[in-house]
Amino acid sequence: MHAPYRKTKISVIGAGGGFVVGLIHDICLTPSLHDCAISFMDVNPERLDISYALCTRYAREMGINLKIEKTLDRHTSLKNADFVITIALVDGARRLEEGWRAALKLGYKWPGSYHILYDEPFWLNFYQLRLFESITRDILELCPNAWHLLVSNPVLAATTYLQRKYPQCKMVGLCHGFSAVNEMPKVLGLAEGGLTCEIPGVNHFVWLTHCYHNGQDVFPMIDKWLEHDAEAYWAKKANDLDDAMRQSQTTIPLCGPMSPKSMDIYRKFGVIPIGDTANWTGASWPWWYHSSGEVENAWRVESEAPWFRYIETIKNTPKRYEKMLSDTSKKLAQQIKIGSGLTGEPMIPIVESISNDVPRSIIVNTLNCNEYVAGIPVDFEVEIPALVSKRGIQGIKTTGLPKPIIAHILRDRVAPVDMELAAYAQGSRELLVQLVLMDKWTQSLEHANDLLDAIFELPYHRELREYYK
Repeated sequence: MHAPYRKTKISVIGAGGGFVVGLIHDICLTPSLHDCAISFMDVNPERLDISYALCTRYAREMGINLKIEKTLDRHTSLKNADFVITIALVDGARRLEEGWRAALKLGYKWPGSYHILYDEPFWLNFYQLRLFESITRDILELCPNAWHLLVSNPVLAATTYLQRKYPQCKMVGLCHGFSAVNEMPKVLGLAEGGLTCEIPGVNHFVWLTHCYHNGQDVFPMIDKWLEHDAEAYWAKKANDLDDAMRQSQTTIPLCGPMSPKSMDIYRKFGVIPIGDTANWTGASWPWWYHSSGEVENAWRVESEAPWFRYIETIKNTPKRYEKMLSDTSKKLAQQIKIGSGLTGEPMIPIVESISNDVPRSIIVNTLNCNEYVAGIPVDFEVEIPALVSKRGIQGIKTTGLPKPIIAHILRDRVAPVDMELAAYAQGSRELLVQLVLMDKWTQSLEHANDLLDAIFELPYHRELREYYK
């Protein structure tokens, strides 16, 4: 006798954030999930109310009657959940901005390591890791068979930490950076769709190693484009950006997998950086494209101002959503501009694949336990394709990466994250100092301690100060 049918329950932790509208959009476009139960949870009642109002109206406008509930209580949201999607960011905008400014005053600059001037610095990661660990414990108590889809940063550090410590929890980290590869067919004049790729690496450090369009190898097409069309494309793109910059009065970098910087890296290593990897930020590596303002201008990149625009976007999202809600003359889809198709985010396709046995390949972050990417430690996170179906999420072994790229991953991602996780596990200020010493802008032991003191002195970091005694 079969067990009685029960609707799929999706718990969204941090539902007051910006990702949630895209989730609802994708559910609306997935008929097999229209009867699912969706629980929005956030600790901020104002943001939760805005997200709830926005998403329920969005679903109505799409003609879909979704069952969405909201709660401030995490246990209520998690109870009997089949999927937990974590998109929470602990006071992110303020803690990022004020921490960055403290580091800048001490002479730290972009680009540097991922752990200081980036969106996953050690002082924010502390709160995020603590939150994720408490969510994991609640999942194991309240919905032990649920899949935990972790979207919030730091995806790399958190996936590594949680899967090492809680192997019984079914979880993967998720990031949409890989979707930048979809820009390439447009630039090459290829028809939409028909793209198959392999993009291995670790989170925020992934590389396109193989790419086919309707069965044809794309790399020879890129080589031909570089020889004949790239300069004209870049010149036109630069002119278009200059026009946009004059209107917005802000600098706009020329980024993406077909940008001058990315293509120069491709010429050197034979693989193409995708998403945040070697993007306009210059995070961690390769910093020499950002060694001065003149060099940045030559490569049409910029490593500082866009980060503060990113902070303003986070700050302004609730007001922007409130304004949308107050304007009843336009449909929300017109104002949000998500598009008519799926967003490309992997969360809802994963939910559908597991719930309704719709097999598909989806890129996920998981431990390298089966050596999915050769050269990366087996107890460290990797970003790889996986087969997702009723059987769960099964990683697919890749053909790997060139040794020089692996060497940079080990230096710039594996070593610092392992140091950070050791500091977190032990509550060790000394190991945190060692992490800061890994940043190329740190001049001395005293300088590293000055940064820690400056961060710890911010008034809302009492817990951070006490933890890292």
